[in-house]
This record gives sequence, C-alpha cells and structure tokens, in this order.
Amino acid sequence: MNILKNLEKEQMDKLTQGKNLPDFKAGDTLKVHTKVKEGDRERIQIYEGVCIARKNDGLNSSFTVRKISFGEGVERVFPLYSPNVAKIEVARIGKVRRAKLYFLRALRGRSARIADDLTATSKAAAEKANAEK
Repeated sequence: MNILKNLEKEQMDKLTQGKNLPDFKAGDTLKVHTKVKEGDRERIQIYEGVCIARKNDGLNSSFTVRKISFGEGVERVFPLYSPNVAKIEVARIGKVRRAKLYFLRALRGRSARIADDLTATSKAAAEKANAEK
C-alpha cells in the first residue's frame, strides 16, 4: 500500500511542477484557465464560477465549478491534476458553512449569492504583499 502512495505522490509532484495550485474550498469564486485545442491551434479559455464541491482523493482529486451562462446554470468538473488545467486563480473567498454547496442548484438570483469572507481576504492580501517584498 505504501508503494502505491509513493507512486501517486511522485505523479502528483510531476504534474504540479511549474504550476501553482492555490488553496481553495467550496464557496470560493475561481477562474480556471483551461487549454482548449481547436484543430491545430491551442488556446487558453477561462471558466469563472463558484466552487460548489471539492473531492480530495490524491491523484484523482477534482472540483466542481458552477456558473450562470445566459440565464442557465452550467457546472463543470475539473480534475485538479489535469494537464489541461493551466492555472487556477481565486477571485473571491466565500464564507460558507458547508463542504458541498449543491443547494445552490435550486436557488436563483440574489439568494444564490455567497457572502465574502473578509477576514480570509485580508489575510490573503497581507500574504501577497509580504510575498512581493
């Protein structure tokens, strides 16, 4: 069993090499930069929405992002260690008390909004300022 864990850890290190995966949780608004191949060209497409679920399962870790597009709810599941995910940015830190936010599927408009976690946002800004120094 330990051999499998070591092999999985090596693969995760190899896949995250050169990538900066931020700490995020359900309720955070994310910008996921994905690589899209169209014919012989490759471009980056940004998918922005609220993270409603996160599955931490080693190499099989994934997260679900929900956004409203043209009045219709769209959800997309991204593998965390996929080579097609170029970058993940945390746009806003949300304040929620649940790990899975599936109840947002039934809510519309203002009731589907998530409050900002101001303490976490200020801590993140302070850490970013310290990192720039």
